[in-house]
Amino acid sequence: MIEENTSKTARVPWVEKYRPSHLDELISHEEIISTINRFINQKQLPHLLFYGPPGTGKTSTILACAKQLYTPAQFKSMVLELNASDDRGIGIVRGQILNFASTRTIFSGTFKLIILDEADAMTNDAQNALRRIIERYTENVRFCVICNYLSKIIPAVQSRCTRFRFAPLSQEQILPRLNKIIEEEKVNVTEDGKKALITLSKGDMRKVLNVLQSTSMAFDTVDEDSVYTCVGHPLRRDIEKILETLLATRDFAQAYDDIQSIKSVKGLALEDILTELHLFVMRLEMPMSVMNNLIIKMAAIEERLAKGCTEAPQLTALVGAFFIHRDQVTLET
Repeated sequence: MIEENTSKTARVPWVEKYRPSHLDELISHEEIISTINRFINQKQLPHLLFYGPPGTGKTSTILACAKQLYTPAQFKSMVLELNASDDRGIGIVRGQILNFASTRTIFSGTFKLIILDEADAMTNDAQNALRRIIERYTENVRFCVICNYLSKIIPAVQSRCTRFRFAPLSQEQILPRLNKIIEEEKVNVTEDGKKALITLSKGDMRKVLNVLQSTSMAFDTVDEDSVYTCVGHPLRRDIEKILETLLATRDFAQAYDDIQSIKSVKGLALEDILTELHLFVMRLEMPMSVMNNLIIKMAAIEERLAKGCTEAPQLTALVGAFFIHRDQVTLET
């Protein structure tokens, strides 16, 4: 029995294995957690609306809240969790949610909790039906609405909830938890590997753990190269080589062929190259008017790629943009 439980734990993704089960275990948003703790202690939890980018701890916070409010025996009967994978049109709101909200709890003497995860996927009709249920059954149930984009939640639902914004996590917040998981899992990670994980995640803790787990399974050592290779992201030295080609090569056809060769050998997408190239361009010393025009042209190329244009003519446009702006810099100096 013990061996079976151990094998089940080994199969669980690290994102779920290390998901905080108590509010004290959460690594960020101290103000939000202390406010919610006060609500729970005073037994006056309002309807909640959590919004912010993915992987910032919205679902973990409300699940930790629920585990603090209810015993494991009560959890199933007191908490209704609906995710984006569930159908949440007007039928579900008038059926499943209404039935759960309208049935009273005789023995527990406390309110139920309905968690609507990825609520920005709900239709406007479903949200309009929801606002009446929120109002009508406040004595019996509390709602927690979770979304990435606040603008997709109708104002009527927003005004009935206490809003909390979950900002992307900083490096200082991610690093201690990352180090703890590396130690627990006995993963061989270098300092540049940690830096690459944090850079790629852009404040998303879920992405940090997913990339760490997949890289540790594919490579013996988790360093910068292995992290970027695992996710198919351009390596820093490849971008530096492409930028050097764009700035130093005198022949247009030669510059195009060199970059095309790097793209083919490394399997890079032009859109990813542009994103990384932009960061390097911003550090170049050139007249501001020239830099502005170059960035505008790069943005136009990225827009065309996003709309589905083929990469070959867009790569030609990128090389052309750099050649034109090199000539402008020469003229101005």
